[in-house]
Amino acid sequence: MSTPHAYARQHSERSLNQLFDFIRIPSVSTLPERAADVRRAAEWLAANLSQAGFERVEVVPTSGHPIVYAEWMGAGPSAPTVLVYGHYDVQPADMADCWDSNPFEPILRDGFIYARGASDDKGQVFAQVKAAEALLATGGAPVNLKFIVEGEEEVSSLHLGDFVRQNAERLKADVCVISDTGMPSIDQPAICYSLRGLAYMELHVWGPAHDLHSGSYGGSVHNPAQALAEIIAALHKPDGSVSVPGFYDDVLPLSPEERAAINQRGMTEEAWRRETGADQPWGEAGYTIEERIGARPTLEINGMVSGFYGDGAKTVLPARALAKISCRLVANQNPQRIYELVRDYIAQLTPPTVRSELRLLHTGAPAYTDINTPAMRAAVVAYQKQWGASPIFIRGGGSIPIVADFQTQLGLPVVLLGFGLTGDGAHGPNERFSVEMFHRGIATAIQFFQEISQS
Repeated sequence: MSTPHAYARQHSERSLNQLFDFIRIPSVSTLPERAADVRRAAEWLAANLSQAGFERVEVVPTSGHPIVYAEWMGAGPSAPTVLVYGHYDVQPADMADCWDSNPFEPILRDGFIYARGASDDKGQVFAQVKAAEALLATGGAPVNLKFIVEGEEEVSSLHLGDFVRQNAERLKADVCVISDTGMPSIDQPAICYSLRGLAYMELHVWGPAHDLHSGSYGGSVHNPAQALAEIIAALHKPDGSVSVPGFYDDVLPLSPEERAAINQRGMTEEAWRRETGADQPWGEAGYTIEERIGARPTLEINGMVSGFYGDGAKTVLPARALAKISCRLVANQNPQRIYELVRDYIAQLTPPTVRSELRLLHTGAPAYTDINTPAMRAAVVAYQKQWGASPIFIRGGGSIPIVADFQTQLGLPVVLLGFGLTGDGAHGPNERFSVEMFHRGIATAIQFFQEISQS
């Protein structure tokens, strides 16, 4: 009988073609017109999990997008149980966003798959599926397996928290593993042990009752677009820090040892410019690029709209303006409290010539993982054996909202076993995923399951 690693190599081309089929489904969770595609992606994944050998596979409906649940308990009650989490929904993507090719028609170029969701998170979670298939096809896994793959991660996991709380017994496990993070380079594996939380908000500013002719009323009406810009400009200080009173009150200080660990990746400004395409770094003074990305909270403007922005000219004085604002939060910060602080400060900043309202859309708690658990040691060994290098530990700048629920509701240690690259361009145009990383990811996931069975 073939070994799991040999099986994965023998079926590598089929696995890659299946990943392409998965990526082609435009499962954009935030767009109502894509709801049928999100459902189609869930059903496709469920069918693939069934073919992989899972005993029980369900597409669980929610009042939003469905959750895919699968389990294989053939290792027996004395074996550890691993809960694998991922998401099949993706961010919006359009050729107008400066994509070089159709974002939902994956293409191979220079060893990378270019497509929306290739790295975040279809490629990474599918590596876990293929690892499970390789084990089940060659005599069975050494651990019991439970998969939970949601369709709402990109909209802050709106209904997964309720599902976890209502199904705590069904989801009972010894460890949770998630593949949805990146590493600095293909030669340097990394384990993310901290994720930032999220408070996502929408700022509305109103002025006149309706759009006005700027020639007739300009100069006498405070333009809501201008008022919005003035409010937003006041949310940061000249040194790059957030000006909201109390914003940093609950942030835990970094010890010298932790700062040294965070900066061991040693990202240079040249590498940063290459990844971002920006001219020079910006941000909170007194902190390195690495610390700004993973260890400090932020306030970002994700989008602005007001008035006329089509081709040509229209001398309109708009009646309203809108901005999307997100705060990435670090351990010990509470998303609800941060929203209230930002809301109250914006109320102070709003001049009497306009009206404003800050609405809270989504939240996610920050998460922190102990790097000294047996599960984390199993991850280190898995990377060492399959990557040929010891992983470094890094703080992640992004958010995976459900991690905190797995820790608090299920009491699970969480291992972020990522197979992406920090330069994959998740959420941006020309998102990509390395084919080599996909296959190494399958091998590393197989190894992790084997290592955890002995820990």
